[in-house]
Amino acid sequence: MTRRGNAQLAVLLSAILIALTLPALALAASGGGGMQGTTSSSSSSSGSSGHPATGRVTASAGGITITTTGAGFLNSQIRFSGSVDPSAAGSTLQIERNGHQTGWSWAPTVQTRVARDGSFSVTWQANHIGQFSVRAVLTHGRGGIAAGQGPTVSMIVYRPSVATWYDQAGSTTACGVRLTRSTLGVAHRWLPCGTKVAFYYHGKSIVVPVIDRGPYSGGRDWDLTPATAGYLGMKQAGVVTLGAASLPQR
Repeated sequence: MTRRGNAQLAVLLSAILIALTLPALALAASGGGGMQGTTSSSSSSSGSSGHPATGRVTASAGGITITTTGAGFLNSQIRFSGSVDPSAAGSTLQIERNGHQTGWSWAPTVQTRVARDGSFSVTWQANHIGQFSVRAVLTHGRGGIAAGQGPTVSMIVYRPSVATWYDQAGSTTACGVRLTRSTLGVAHRWLPCGTKVAFYYHGKSIVVPVIDRGPYSGGRDWDLTPATAGYLGMKQAGVVTLGAASLPQR
């Protein structure tokens, strides 16, 4: 498919595939595939464990354990659960996140009371996309944070977006990249060249850089290279709805 395919066919495909894909995206809020072209299963250990966009992620530190999903979607409900020492029953436990959207500092996200048995469970309606570190901390009676950093996990919140792919092997992109059949990357209208972007589609996820400008038609958000589209398994469909999140660096 070229960058400028048949517009009417693209619109028809987009409408059909959005309807087919959104249920899969909703299911993916409880986990997805691996990053950078790999897959991974959920795991747990002392300290941070798991991997963004893999199923469940768990961490333990300072007598607190937190479990959540490695991937979620904008406006979806993301659950955080875990346990602390039962002696902290009735205390306030706060979930905080740290990432680009919070200015790379810890920001309160949601809080709950610790149950009698030391367990806790609380949901957050994800209102920001991106990659975050997330931790659980107990607070003092006056709202201050208790001593210790608390266990920390990583997660990604995706935005459902419309994407296609293009094949211009042999040309040089707007970012100065020489395109080949194996080039991993994506075109976007305004994100700076080199910005890392995470994509999720039907159980697979990958992180690639912005290497070109576009797309410019059909209401699409992203234009993937053939290698990127091939890895995600979307080349035959042509136009799809997938999860996307830019990952700005500090």
